[in-house]
Order: sequence, then structure tokens, then C-alpha cells
Amino acid sequence: MVFYPPPWVPKLPFDPPDSITIGEFMRSEIYGRYPIAKSHNPFTCGLTGKTYTVEEAHNRSDLIAKALGKVMGWEPNVDLAWDKVIGIFSFNTIDYVSICHAIHRLSGIVTPANVAYSAGELEHQLRSSGAKALFTCEPVLETALKAAKAVGIPDDKIFIMDMPNQSKKLPFKTVDDLIQLGQSLPPLEPLSWVKGQGARQVAFLCYSSGTSGLPKAVMISHRNVIANTMQYCIYDSVARKQYGVETRVAMGLLPFSHIYGLVVVAHCAIWRGDGVIVLPKFDLTEYLEAIQKFKINHLPVVPPIVVRMLSSRDILKKYDLSSVQLLFTGAAPLGKETAEEILRIYPSWRVGQGYGMTETSTVVCTTSEHDICPGTSGSLIPGARAKVIDQDGREITEYGKPGELIVQSPSVTLGYLNNEKATAEAYVWDEDGRWLRTGDEVIVTKAPSGYEHITIVDRLKELIKVKAHQVAPAELEAHLLAHPAVDDVAVIAVPDDRAGEVPKAFVVVPESMASRNKEEMAAEIIKHVQDHKAHYKWLKGGVEFLDAIPKSPSGKILRRLLRDREKEARRAKGAKI
Repeated sequence: MVFYPPPWVPKLPFDPPDSITIGEFMRSEIYGRYPIAKSHNPFTCGLTGKTYTVEEAHNRSDLIAKALGKVMGWEPNVDLAWDKVIGIFSFNTIDYVSICHAIHRLSGIVTPANVAYSAGELEHQLRSSGAKALFTCEPVLETALKAAKAVGIPDDKIFIMDMPNQSKKLPFKTVDDLIQLGQSLPPLEPLSWVKGQGARQVAFLCYSSGTSGLPKAVMISHRNVIANTMQYCIYDSVARKQYGVETRVAMGLLPFSHIYGLVVVAHCAIWRGDGVIVLPKFDLTEYLEAIQKFKINHLPVVPPIVVRMLSSRDILKKYDLSSVQLLFTGAAPLGKETAEEILRIYPSWRVGQGYGMTETSTVVCTTSEHDICPGTSGSLIPGARAKVIDQDGREITEYGKPGELIVQSPSVTLGYLNNEKATAEAYVWDEDGRWLRTGDEVIVTKAPSGYEHITIVDRLKELIKVKAHQVAPAELEAHLLAHPAVDDVAVIAVPDDRAGEVPKAFVVVPESMASRNKEEMAAEIIKHVQDHKAHYKWLKGGVEFLDAIPKSPSGKILRRLLRDREKEARRAKGAKI
């Protein structure tokens, strides 16, 4: 049984264009973009108020492109896109998207990296993507320089993105230096793309935490992002029209290095004329001050931020948040009870959530403001189709029965870079075409409205969701096995009030160390992870020692048994389960 968007969802008015860059699509009103003359300034710094108009942002992007062409020795129609990969390792800034589009103007590829990465993790991304240059910022410069040096990126190919309250002048070219250089250079020749090139050419290499080992590079085409921008905005237009909303001011807190922030916030928002108030990271006071100061209407966040708000009600009372119309969550499911609790504080808000993946670039299904069913991730967006299959690969045809979600959409990405095995496992074909196996267990139900909604039941991939980050247990397990006190190990997610989930390690120690003090060994193991991994991968759930890790006859870790053990232990202590 194939599931489709509800009948109220408009169809795509035309196939997403497949021969232009994302930047060209974002500038042109012929494809349905909200009129530029009536649009908000696309990006405004939530700390300083610094901003650019749409035209100024476009001009800055053009100048950056010319300067990069000069510095890197690149021309728009010479060499392959794979010869023109540039990394961005920075907190959100108001120039982030302009830099991305400048790289695309040269027919290059952007690989955004998580600022929480360690030098080793960043090195892996730069090396595997083949990055030739790196944009970064002062707060993470030390990490950036270590990784850049390890992969051979020279200092003159490292560029600094301006951050609010930057403390000192650095011995590297800045974005403004590039813009100044670009002003002295002739225009770039137009891109001469052939039909279908935008569907085949990679725009972004975004790293997904996969089910094992180091993160995999997802190849996202220009058409993938263009398609999802159209799909999400057209879907959202129905509720906006019903509520009399033309444009909004959105919170730009989610990292633009993450697919949720990159597509839903940084591209969808500006294509429909919204303004984005950019914050480099989450600080509750700065977050609330920005909502009040800039009259933010739309809060795209992750569930832990909602939990933090609920635990800080006395602080919330100090701020005027009456401008907010929609709070929208993604990256992890938002429980029905949590949604209802925030609505008791702010009954005029609408609370929705969506579901997507890096591999679907981004949204698959989402709540519409006029059809909210708390606890679900809403309905399929236009152009998307879905099936639900059981463990034997049979299609599930009834409502309420759990199974793995597989999806078909013009936003489904090209596959994993240099990983044919993983690509073949995730991107599958049948008589209905090419599908993506999401690895997520869902149920399809009918909401009180009578329309089909999708609820995420469990993550078959067993990823640990720490705020907006994903942690692959197998990556931590491989790292922990290198420690002399670890003979065998399994990592699971445990609940955390602030982060949503955090990793916990179950460890079997070698016989030779069985008599050692367990607290000392646990501290050593925790430090081993802290010394080498990003902070969201730290074992904040602790370390527990076992005699043996439960496994199936084939050797697969039975995490379900460990999760059950953890639930019983927490229940006995009266802790959150």
C-alpha cells in the first residue's frame, strides 16, 4: 500500500528545475519565490542587529564567488565539481548561505561541518570530501587549523567568518577581505550547465551518522534542495493562507551545518520571504531576548529546547513572547505530553513537528498548522510517497501497525560518497521506482481530521539523539574498544532532561583487570571519550560494568535487552524512563 499526501495538499505546480543552482533558484521569482521587494531581510544577527537586504546578500555572494575564483584559481565552467570542494566549519552567521551560494556559483561543492567536532572528526570530513579550502570562525579556529594542517589545506586557503564580538584580528583572509577583492575583479562568466545537471551535480556533502563507523557523506544535489524547498513551502502555504500569514520572522538558531537548519530554516524561510534572526548557539537568555526584540513569530527548534523552556518558567515570565505563532520541532520526536505542557503556558501558540533525514534533504512529513495532531509528525508533503514494510519486507496495509518507513520524493538524495554498499542497502528499487529505506519504525493513523498522519515509533538505526546531533553507538563502541580496560562494550541512549538523550556504555573488562576499582576505571573510560570525541558524544549517561554483553547467535548486540535493563533500574530509583 502506497501512502500519499492528504487531498488538501496542493500538487507541485511543475517539476522542480533540474538545470540551475540553488542560488539561481532562490533569486528568481519565476519559480514561485515570494517577491523580493516584499521580502524581509533574509538574515539578521540576533545579537548585534546587523543585517543585509536581499539584494545586498546576493551582491555579497557574487563578490565572494569572484574572489574565491581568483584565490583558488577556479573558473565556473572548468574542472569538475569534485575539484572544488570547500568546507564550512563555523557557527551560524548572516553570511553562511551567501558563502554556500558563492561556492555553487563556481560549480563547487559545500561540505558543512558540525562545530562540535573534534579535530580528528573534522579531519575525517575534510579528507573524505576532498576539501581544498575551509571557512571557519574564531571560536573554533584552533580545531580548524589542526584538521586543516592534517589534510594539507594551507593557511592562505582558510577564511574567517565574522562573528559577533570577535575579539581580535586574525592572520587570515576574512569574508570582508574576499568581498573587497571581489569588487576589483571582472564578472564571472555564466554557468553553462546542461539539461539535468542540477539533478546530478552535488551541491552539499552533509555527513550523516549512519549505523556504524564514522559518519557517511550524503551527496545532496541542487535539485534535491530546490525540490524540498518547493515541497515544504507549498505545503505550508495552505495554513498560512488560512491564518492570514504572508511572511514571518523565524528563529535561526539551529545549526546551518545540520540538514534541518540548512534547508528548512536557511533556504525554505528565505524563499517564502521570511526573515531569519541568526544566533550562533543556544543561550536561554539570548534566545528569549531575540524573540522579544525582533518579534519572532516562528520557532524552529529541537525538543530539548522545549524541555529547557518548560524547566525555566520563572525566566520565561520576564519576556514578552506574544509574537510567537508557531513552535515547530524536528530532529527527534516531540512527545504529546510535552507539546500539551508548553500550550498550557502559551495557549495561543500552535505546536507542530516534522520528520526528515539528511538522506531526504530534508522534510518527508510535517504538521500543518490547520491539522495538528499532537504526538504525530503530520502528513506527507507534495511530491512524496511512502510505504510501510514489516521485517520480512511485506507492505503493511492497515493503520496503526508498526513497520519501517520507506519514502520516494524528488528530495531523496543521490547516495553516499564512495560507499556503494551503504548506498545499495539504503536506496532500493522495486516496480514503483527508487525508494529510500529510512530505518525508522512508524505507524500511519488517521487523525481526528480524517487525514493520514505519520508517527515515529522508534529508530531502527538506534541512533542516539543528543539535542540536534546524532550519535552512532557503533562509532563510540569502536573507539572504546581501543581502551585497555574495555574487553567488550555496548552503547545505548538513556533519557536526559536537557539533551533529550545521552550515551551510556555497558562495559566488560578483561579478566586481568577484574580486581581494579570500578569507579576509577569508569572515570578513565569517560575521559578517554572526552579527550577524543565531540562533547555531545561524551558518556554523560555513565558507564556500567557487566559480565557479558547480550548478543544474538549471529553476534549482533541485543540493545533492547540493555534498554529494558536500564528502564528497570531507573524505575527502581524513581527516575525518568
